[in-house]
Amino acid sequence: MKILITGVNGFLGNYFIEQLLKSDHKVIATNRGQSKVDFSHENFIYEEMDFTDVALVNAILQKHQPSHIIHSGAMSKPDDCEKNKPLADKINIDGTAIMLQAAKAIGAGFLFMSTDFIFDGATGMYTETAVANPVNYYGETKVKAEGLVTQYEHNWSIVRTVLVYGKPYNKRNNILTIVREKLENGESYDVFNDQVRTPTYAEDLAKAIVAIIEKRATGIYNICGRDVLTPYDMAVATATYLQLDASLIKKITAKDFVQHAKRPPITGLDISKAKKDLGYEPISFKEGLKRTLG
Repeated sequence: MKILITGVNGFLGNYFIEQLLKSDHKVIATNRGQSKVDFSHENFIYEEMDFTDVALVNAILQKHQPSHIIHSGAMSKPDDCEKNKPLADKINIDGTAIMLQAAKAIGAGFLFMSTDFIFDGATGMYTETAVANPVNYYGETKVKAEGLVTQYEHNWSIVRTVLVYGKPYNKRNNILTIVREKLENGESYDVFNDQVRTPTYAEDLAKAIVAIIEKRATGIYNICGRDVLTPYDMAVATATYLQLDASLIKKITAKDFVQHAKRPPITGLDISKAKKDLGYEPISFKEGLKRTLG
């Protein structure tokens, strides 16, 4: 298959490309500006593409005629979305609409990356059929974009995931690598202990994406880890594994730290459907920690 990916300079880009190339698929990696991914492979090509540019998107999709599109590019920092709602709309909603229209013209399958932040966090362990009720603008844009994807007339799928971690390709840190950096420098680090998540190992997510494409699975899939943890739990586990000073990790709550965007307190996703349809079996957080920092 020939698969075009948006947003490859983000944290997940390397993981997606690596897994697709391992499965002998052709990859057209795209991002605004120069490439930050480094692959020398006959099935890999990079194209500069701003997916909010209608003419450019149409030109590149017509040129390469991908069979599938993974739309992972997004404005994904909740505080940035809250502070600049017009830009969040342009990137997360309008950009998705542009990609869908261009994909429709060539009949490509469309996979959209979404988030647990579409939920209010009142209960956690949400299924694919749970009602979205975002508490911040980032979540609102993702809900609206999901709505556009569900109207797509060709093969479509939506992947919702949670707090992704893994090796920091492209200098894109995540909670585990940030904790390591802070503690190695002898700095204290404030971490939320009132937010509950099911953290996702990036390679597990990438493998699930490949499975969805290869099986031509349609609909919504929750893809995340199986362990239910707070960010504080993750930080302490990181310190323990690296034999660093866990006393530098300070518990905080939403009341202690003012953020522009509210976070849902308890999310976590039910992965029963992915296990049944895709054979999805994520590794444990303990194992993911080793693979990230080992």
